Amino acid sequence: MSRGSPTSLKSPFKSPPESLCLLRLSAIGDCCHVLPLLRTIQRAWPATKITWVIGRTEHMLMEGMQGVEFITFDKNRGWRGLMDVRRQLAGREFPVLLNLHASMRANLVSAVIPARRRIGYDRARARDYQWLFTNERIPAIERQHVCDGMLGFARHLGIDTQDLRWDIPVNADDHDFAAQLTQHSGPVCVISPCSSQRARNFRNWSKNNYIAVVRYLQERYGAKVILTGANTELENDYAAAICATGGEIENRVGKTTLKQLVALFAAADVVIAPDSGPVHMATATGTAVIGLYATSNPGRTGPYRDPLGLTVNRYPDAVREEFGVSVEDVRWGQRVRNPDAMSLITVADVTASLDRLLAANA
Repeated sequence: MSRGSPTSLKSPFKSPPESLCLLRLSAIGDCCHVLPLLRTIQRAWPATKITWVIGRTEHMLMEGMQGVEFITFDKNRGWRGLMDVRRQLAGREFPVLLNLHASMRANLVSAVIPARRRIGYDRARARDYQWLFTNERIPAIERQHVCDGMLGFARHLGIDTQDLRWDIPVNADDHDFAAQLTQHSGPVCVISPCSSQRARNFRNWSKNNYIAVVRYLQERYGAKVILTGANTELENDYAAAICATGGEIENRVGKTTLKQLVALFAAADVVIAPDSGPVHMATATGTAVIGLYATSNPGRTGPYRDPLGLTVNRYPDAVREEFGVSVEDVRWGQRVRNPDAMSLITVADVTASLDRLLAANA
């Protein structure tokens, strides 16, 4: 629990600490956002030993990262998972813990991490009572991207420079796998059509719309399409419907590891996905991403780097239809919980982004 009076004042160390602990358990996209913060701290404090407490699935993506000790938390083990973390950290105390995850599960994990300075988000962003588990808070800054919010922890520590690197470690075998899969005379488009399945999480575009986009890619650009996703009933259903259109379509749904997926995104010409982990994994590789956003705000959770403006943003329209106000009048990060909201994104919206990216080389 918290120790002392919380403060939001900038409080740099007089000298770099010997060690530092990061806590971000999930999800895939949010763990991708941790990387610039991690690399920023490493560049400023090269002698500081960094430990990252992370979820088991997310560790599969980040495993092998240079200069980082990982402590994995298995949420499926419940209280035993907490005790596993406590056991691995027994006899240690960190000068500082950066709690980058505002959730009750993360709060409980943070309680078993020995640390003197326990830094979390400002009161407005410290969801699920995170503020009770910290003794220091970063300053409140409104309307930030999630990645910028995490970089605020470095500024709070007195680190004013940034190292915007998303270098997810991928081995040569994974790159070879991706190179073989993406061999094609025309452009290669990876489509990850579905987001994770959670209650009232309406982020998925329709199968028919994806089919229309695939046909456009094939007929206009002679593109090869590769489908990716988890091995779920919904995603396999999407893949079967899209593959039934014929042409150059490779179905890799449920057939790739996270590392292979990163390599595949890196080798592709463009990635299309709704608000989900693959958007941020692909962004990390520097590949062009067409994010499909209507129920969530891309200003907060969209591709962090979108220099060509490829993201399809129908969130303002969805907010207006759902709440009768503009985006400026709703809470930053307000979700639209309408199952029909994604239908505001048209096929023409997506093909226009594809044309902006691919037409010059057609």
